[in-house]
Parts: sequence; C-alpha cells; structure tokens
Amino acid sequence: MHDQDRLAERFEQDRGRLRAVALRMLGSSAEADDAVQEAWLRLSRTDVAEVGNLSGWLTTVVGRICLDMLRSRSTRREDLLDDTADADLPPLGATSTGADPEQEAVLADSVGLALLVVLDTLTPAERLAFVLHDMFAVPFDELAPVIGKSPDAARQLASRARRRVQGQAPAGEVDQARRREVVEAFLSAAREGRFEALLVALDPDVVMRADATAVSYGSKGELRGADTVAGYWNGQAAEARTALVDGVVNAVWAPRGKVRVVLAFTVVDGRIAAIDLTADKDRLADLDVSLL
Repeated sequence: MHDQDRLAERFEQDRGRLRAVALRMLGSSAEADDAVQEAWLRLSRTDVAEVGNLSGWLTTVVGRICLDMLRSRSTRREDLLDDTADADLPPLGATSTGADPEQEAVLADSVGLALLVVLDTLTPAERLAFVLHDMFAVPFDELAPVIGKSPDAARQLASRARRRVQGQAPAGEVDQARRREVVEAFLSAAREGRFEALLVALDPDVVMRADATAVSYGSKGELRGADTVAGYWNGQAAEARTALVDGVVNAVWAPRGKVRVVLAFTVVDGRIAAIDLTADKDRLADLDVSLL
C-alpha cells in the first residue's frame, strides 16, 4: 500500500474523535468538517516519522485550527448552533462514530445543545482548554503550546471554564452585563471629558495602580481617591476599548489595534473601586484578550 494511502487510513481511524473535538469547539457541523479537512491537509504535508503520538498530534492540530476559526469571528456574531450541530454531536469522549443512534439522539437532546450554548459563553482559549483537557484528556503541557500560554495558565483557563460550565462563577464576580455598563460608562466619560460622570462611576476611595511598563508609557504609578483618578482620566482613553480579559469584562489600551495595556477593574456595588494597569509583555502573554 502507498504511504499516502496508509496515512489516509490512519487518519480515518481518528476522524470521528477529531470531528467531536471540532463540533464542541465550533458548534457547527459544516465548520467542524472544514477543520477536520484542514487537519488532514496539514497531516499530508507533515513528515509523520517525526510525530511520536499521531492521535495526540492530530487532536492539538484540530484544536489550533478551531481556535483560529473562533478568533476570526470577532468581527461579527455568527450563529454557532446550526440546524444540524445538535443532532450530529457525538457522545462526550467519543473515539468513533459507531455509537448506538438512539443513545446519540438522547444525548444530543439532553446535553448537546445546552452544552454548546454554555461553551459559547467562554472565551476561545477557555473553550479550547475545557474541550481538550476535560473532554478529551489532553495534558496541560501539550495543551499549553496550542493556546500559546504556560501549562499553569492553561490549567487556570480550564478551571475557570469548568466553573462556568457547572454554573459556579468565582466568588464576588458581578453580573457581566452590569459590569460592562459600568466600564463603558467610565470609558465614555473619560473620552468625552465629563468629570462629574467620572466621579459617579468611581468609588470615593478608588485606587489606581500601574506596573513599571505602564509607567514607562506615561501612566502614574499609583493614584488614590475619586477626584484624583477622575482628574487623571478626564479627556483621556481615546484608544481604550472594552474587552474580555480571561473571560471578564475589562478594557484595553490598544493603539492601532495592538493591545499594549490591560485595564482591570474591580467593581463593587456598581462603582469602580480599583483600576490595575498591566503592560508587562510576559504578563500580557498569559492573558486571553478578546475585544468587544
């Protein structure tokens, strides 16, 4: 048998599991098929003699492809749940497509759609960490390079995603919609130079802190009190945008679309109690940022 034929036969053995990964990442049968096909194209161009664990390699390749596809959706909101995604969703941890059709139908009705809806609330990196690790047992040291983070950061992403999937938000986390209102009100007031509106958005005892890199960009190292912090931001923030930072609504300073500083807000009782500015490149690399 020709080498390419043997490779194709080997790929077919993993196709069902790879499609299951892609379906849970993308929520679309058509896109899942595209991701699996792209994985085959990459495999056909790879010297498999250098691949120790071909199944693991294919899983991470599909994961990386899906991550890129999810991130490309940032320009518009797509319907992640097409008409066939739920019915086609294989059982969790499936390694083939040979499961009993009746069991698959029951699982799709009771778990599939609900799971995809919940997964859609996660950031792309959280979704990938949860799907690959919790559903398909990919170790964090193999998962980390796919996401572009350290194994510890990948573990934290999976843990946070797991809490959300289980309906257990971190203690003290406020409603995301309300949080976004507070952050956007602050940014709008800052851009437009509305000092009184800034005071309304800030807790009287608000504290702003910046790391050394942010200070080198012109920020103050530490400011305290609503008047002082409002005065600093009054007429500023032209390049600031709201963003999901590790799944939580915050903001970034992104001149020309490049994230240079993350603004992490602590919101208490509808007001901003703290603002932490992070610009250190290594720290930024460990954060998952999606512009809103």
